[in-house]
Amino acid sequence: MTSVEISNKLPEDFIWGFATASFQIEGSTNVDGRGKSIWDDFSKQPGKTMDGRDGDVATDSYRLWKEDVALLAKYGVKSYRFSLSWSRIIPLGGRNNPVNPKGITFYSNLIDALLEHGIIPFVTLYHWDLPQALHDRYGGWLNKDEIVQDYVHYARASCRVCFRAFGDRVKHWLTVNEPWCVSILGYGRGVFAPGRSSDRDRSPKGDSSTEPWIVGHNVILSHAYAVRLYREEFKAVQGGQIGITLNGDWAMPYDDSPQNVEAAQHALDVAIGWFADPIYLGHYPDYMKQMLQERLPVFTPEELKVVKGSSDFYGMNTYTTHLCRDGGDDEFQGLVEYTFIRPDGIQLGTQAHCAWLQDYPQGFRCLLNYIWKRYKLPIYVTENGFAVKDENSKPIEEALQDNDRVNYFKGATASLKAAVLEDGVDVKAYFPWSFLDNFEADGYITRFGITYVDYETQQRYPKESAKFLVKWFGDNIDAGDRKLQ
Repeated sequence: MTSVEISNKLPEDFIWGFATASFQIEGSTNVDGRGKSIWDDFSKQPGKTMDGRDGDVATDSYRLWKEDVALLAKYGVKSYRFSLSWSRIIPLGGRNNPVNPKGITFYSNLIDALLEHGIIPFVTLYHWDLPQALHDRYGGWLNKDEIVQDYVHYARASCRVCFRAFGDRVKHWLTVNEPWCVSILGYGRGVFAPGRSSDRDRSPKGDSSTEPWIVGHNVILSHAYAVRLYREEFKAVQGGQIGITLNGDWAMPYDDSPQNVEAAQHALDVAIGWFADPIYLGHYPDYMKQMLQERLPVFTPEELKVVKGSSDFYGMNTYTTHLCRDGGDDEFQGLVEYTFIRPDGIQLGTQAHCAWLQDYPQGFRCLLNYIWKRYKLPIYVTENGFAVKDENSKPIEEALQDNDRVNYFKGATASLKAAVLEDGVDVKAYFPWSFLDNFEADGYITRFGITYVDYETQQRYPKESAKFLVKWFGDNIDAGDRKLQ
């Protein structure tokens, strides 16, 4: 028997920590040579955030990063997942534009500080914040010929910026965070930057019937060619791993009818398979080809050779479970109706502040099993979390007692442990979202943090969920021979 089986704990090398993203925490948007990202001006437009606030300050982590690292160390995390700001490193974004040394220095100092505290840096290259200059210059993600080259250049650049500058110390890379959100929310629904949509009340430009599928295709190619670069030029020497992280929630049939069972699979095909199937299996899902026909772009044989197998692991961002019924009219959901109301009229789980999220931990275990069986690669859970209803309007003392979030993580960690120890799923890491309350798509009203941030003072206060998670991982990760004597 292995030590894990004896101790009934997660393996000694299991990675846990917390996650953030550059635009959502850094602030200092016009400091030290940073260029604009597509979120800078978008978040300032009336109606784009619920509270009318932007990301110019966020949690001020560009200035307060040392305090943040100290808090991570106090929590005792093994790792910290954060993203690099493309426009802080290359302000104008392109392959012929200069690199900003101050941007490199900032992230290099952060990485060094994490390592000094024994914290593994887990680095995302792109978390939604495309340089505004690239969007203005050629349409950003809509232009395959330009964006693939500029993204790979950003990963390497003339002086091999990210991989060379940080790769000696970073062994875990994520190329792109949640390409479904980049594509659908940015170019379909128009609720994320750059806000393109066919809805002319929302956006003066955009075509929701074509642009999301073009963008998704180009994101896949950009990811794949960056991975090829890393594997050819850096992996042998640096010994790291690189992959992509995909959002996607468990889809559960509303009932046992064949139509609804099929509908749940269709939902998974569009939410997950759209990106995962080409990258891990080498083709788009048949259902997407059927649904979109000529609107779904096609990989050339040469491109497909680069795309297939272009992730060393499966990066998973997941939050909830949807009950699925046949007969929807929304292509972005696979022409499937989503609901949280069971056939008996009871809600699936505890409602979060955001309408799209309820607590249903059984679905997390099901999704882990589905991904493991379908794609057969180790899973890194790079986001998972809960926003407590009306937390922002509560006094700090009450907000710190985030019982609904504690219950969410009790269920999620139990499902994680069961998937590993009972089901045999190879899960390597778990990163709750998020380390701090931060700028979300609606501004600062929705709080996902395990650490409360007072936005007036920028003071940080650990919530009960932080205490629960720190204790849980301390109790449930095998400590090696020391615990077996």
